[in-house]
Amino acid sequence: MGPIAHESVPAGAGRAHIAARYAAVRDATEALAAPLSAEDQSVQSMPDCSPTKWHRAHTTWFFETFLLARFQPDYRAFHASYGYLFNSYYEAVGARHPRPERGLLSRPGVAEIARYRRHVDGAMAALIAGLGAADWREAAPLLELGLQHEQQHQELILMDIKHALSLNPLQPAYQAPPPPSPARAAPPLAWQAVAGGLRQIGHGGAGFAFDNETPRHKVWLEPYRLASRLVTCGDYLRFIEADGYRRPEFWLSEGWATVQQQGWSAPLYWAREASGWSVFTLAGRRPLDPAEPVAHVSFYEADAFARWAGRRLPGEAEWEVAAVEAGVALDGNLGDRGRFHPEPAPAGDGLRQMIGDVWEWTASPYTAYPGFRPAAGAVGEYNGKFMSNQMVLRGGAAVTPAGHLRATYRNFFPPAARWAFAGIRLAEDS
Repeated sequence: MGPIAHESVPAGAGRAHIAARYAAVRDATEALAAPLSAEDQSVQSMPDCSPTKWHRAHTTWFFETFLLARFQPDYRAFHASYGYLFNSYYEAVGARHPRPERGLLSRPGVAEIARYRRHVDGAMAALIAGLGAADWREAAPLLELGLQHEQQHQELILMDIKHALSLNPLQPAYQAPPPPSPARAAPPLAWQAVAGGLRQIGHGGAGFAFDNETPRHKVWLEPYRLASRLVTCGDYLRFIEADGYRRPEFWLSEGWATVQQQGWSAPLYWAREASGWSVFTLAGRRPLDPAEPVAHVSFYEADAFARWAGRRLPGEAEWEVAAVEAGVALDGNLGDRGRFHPEPAPAGDGLRQMIGDVWEWTASPYTAYPGFRPAAGAVGEYNGKFMSNQMVLRGGAAVTPAGHLRATYRNFFPPAARWAFAGIRLAEDS
């Protein structure tokens, strides 16, 4: 996920509104960290994950570096070394601590990071209230960028701690099990036809978007059909029972090599027990529900399943056009519900689960749109320089903050990544 802004805060938004939004986003991060002990917040389970306390500090470093240091001349950094410890990828800002070694940082501890957050939050409140009109016009887009960036890290906090807790033999839970949803079977799979022709995709209106969603441009699509719901665990079990992980004809070459090297035989967090299949969730391990969407599969697994099913994955343009033309609402099983796990599709007609539950792998490599230009300066580094060897996902997940998504939102991960809340929607040619 890349923290680059295209548009600023909503036109006409008052300072009080923006200050309240800042406080709400920052408080949400702390609420996500609250169930975790200091030990939980310090662990790093693999190089792609980061400790919870690092996420809390890094999002704070963003405001300190890109707003306070620039717009508040008398601001004093909380600690001279935090720029090194909590920079992520910004070469233009300076050297940084190696990503795979973030879990070695026993200090600063969680209490010190809490003090760091309070220090920066106090300075930001003063900056929002007191900045002159000319400087505010420059600062407001960076402030909104910082808030969107922090919301991305809220999702990463949940992804990363789930991975860490899953490796603990005690199988600890992040949260108590949420109230059960009404039991329901997955609705029959139907198909939504979408006419081909010349369409436009990408962000082109008012409001915030990351720069990788721009510029808006034309695409040509052949007629196609999109599955009405996500692929379920029950659907995926049939792929496993058909020896899908042992049949190379379904797999891309790199995917098959990865299956052999990693010993994959089921999605991440699945386990076969005497009583049947179980899945590890943020509320602990529980029996697998065949009606809920399959999650934590790589692009390689999603593509292999689609081939086995005689279908394919949608292109990202196909996904976006279908969502926009169907008028898909930007709600669903998202992080505001606090369930943090995908749920079975509701009954009904048309496309379901397009927003929330799991990010949906597409067949599209993550590359620049025609005419794309990265933002100037250090904040332009993230999206553009990662447009290689990654695949696009669409739609959001049960851990994505509500209000953070758009139909044009482009998430991206390496094709072998499985710790993201990623699943599958099928497509086919008409």
